[in-house]
Amino acid sequence: MVMLDDGPSVTNAGEYSVSELSGALKRTVEDRFSHVRVRGEISGYRGPHASGHAYFCLKDDRARLDAVIWRTAFAKLDFKPEEGLEVIATGRLTTFPGSSKYQIVIDALKPAGAGALMALLNERRLKLEAEGLFDPARKRPLPFLPRVIGIVTSPTGAVIRDICHRIADRYPLHLLVWPVRVQGETSSAEVAEAIRGFNAIAPGGPVPRPDLLIVARGGGSLEDLWGFNDEGVVRAAAASDIPLISAVGHETDWTLIDHAADLRAPTPTGAAEIAVPVRSELIARVAQLHARLDAGMARQMQQERRALSALVRALPASDMLLATQRRQFDEAAIGLERALSDSVAAERRRFTEAAAKLQPGRLTILISGLRARLTTGAHRADQAIASRLGIRRHAFVGAASALRANLLDQRLAEARRRLAPIGPAIDLSWQRAAERRIAALASTWRVAASLDPRRVLERGYAIIRDEDGHTVTRAAGLKAARPFSVEFAGGETRQAVALDGAATEPRRSRRATPASADTPQGDLF
Repeated sequence: MVMLDDGPSVTNAGEYSVSELSGALKRTVEDRFSHVRVRGEISGYRGPHASGHAYFCLKDDRARLDAVIWRTAFAKLDFKPEEGLEVIATGRLTTFPGSSKYQIVIDALKPAGAGALMALLNERRLKLEAEGLFDPARKRPLPFLPRVIGIVTSPTGAVIRDICHRIADRYPLHLLVWPVRVQGETSSAEVAEAIRGFNAIAPGGPVPRPDLLIVARGGGSLEDLWGFNDEGVVRAAAASDIPLISAVGHETDWTLIDHAADLRAPTPTGAAEIAVPVRSELIARVAQLHARLDAGMARQMQQERRALSALVRALPASDMLLATQRRQFDEAAIGLERALSDSVAAERRRFTEAAAKLQPGRLTILISGLRARLTTGAHRADQAIASRLGIRRHAFVGAASALRANLLDQRLAEARRRLAPIGPAIDLSWQRAAERRIAALASTWRVAASLDPRRVLERGYAIIRDEDGHTVTRAAGLKAARPFSVEFAGGETRQAVALDGAATEPRRSRRATPASADTPQGDLF
């Protein structure tokens, strides 16, 4: 139970004003940490301010420290700060009473190696670049005039308002916004899911599929933009079937999604300017082209009209064009009529002459004379044929008798005489050819016998074959735990299995008579 007392409380503790307490803290910190050396990674560095001072942070994996380099100290530095560089800073700590913050005032700075985040970023960049995700050949041209644009960004920031206003000023069209967190632990997963979600929209559905995607975020430090260096975001951007513009940060900010996107915009507003043209400029351009087209068509028509008029003046009158052909036709008609009359008259004369020769009396006399000549010729031909046939028959009978009596016997005797010395020569030639063939066959057989591998087996060798029957000539040809066969002299074959270079005998088969028990090769299996 708490007892409440309405009377004023009495305490011995002194009272401080806010300014007095801030001043006391400032003196304590500056006296205690008047000279310190701090190792950390530079973050949020944007170059010197207009005043010449440089403001940034030093951080490690658990904390961050505001830092400042005054203009006089900045001019004396051996090297200038760089974003992501791990450095060793020498200076003093002080506080800023206006906002209850403390910072280090740096007097000297030297590098200590690349920062952890920058090293991780560079390692990830090299990995994704080796996979070809940043290949310029994969980048696609943007649509000239998209109908729908999908925007992946925060719905409450100034970025979406800038993009919407810029597109509305240039060329109003349909915009789809996929709201995501652009900073924090879940930002990378939300951005990657938004890119995949836009690509999953089916064409012709209730939700229009975007023709172009814009991934946008305002500027910030390396830690603020780290979600856009996530590997999942980069792979989603590279796998997007829809052309994608990356507009993350300001012009000096670079993230890995910039390399995977089809185009990088320096700012979100710049992305809106790249995405759509200016409608008024297009209208003016179309009007200009239309006017040029009308003027060109008018000039072309005028030129064609003048050319046609010149051609018409050069052409003769229609009567003059047909005068020559009409005269040629008339002359041809007159000549055809005259030639037809002459042809009819000539044919009539030839017909009259032929008709006079075809009178019956003259035809009878002509046929009688021809019949008499034909009868006389036939009688003379019969007599000549009979006389010639008798002469030829007599000559044939005499020749046949002479041939049968003498000629046939003489020719047979002459043939026997010519063939008598040829027979022994043929026999001798055949015998010599046979001897040469036998000698050559014996020599070939001796060479084949000397090359027979089974003769080599008689001298203590063996033939090793794998499970497919192929000859193995090297130890590397035997695979562990695979069977092989060994053939010895006499056709004996044994099967074995190779185990780590040693051989075991699982089974035995023979092709010929068994070898003796004291065969040396048998001791190995």
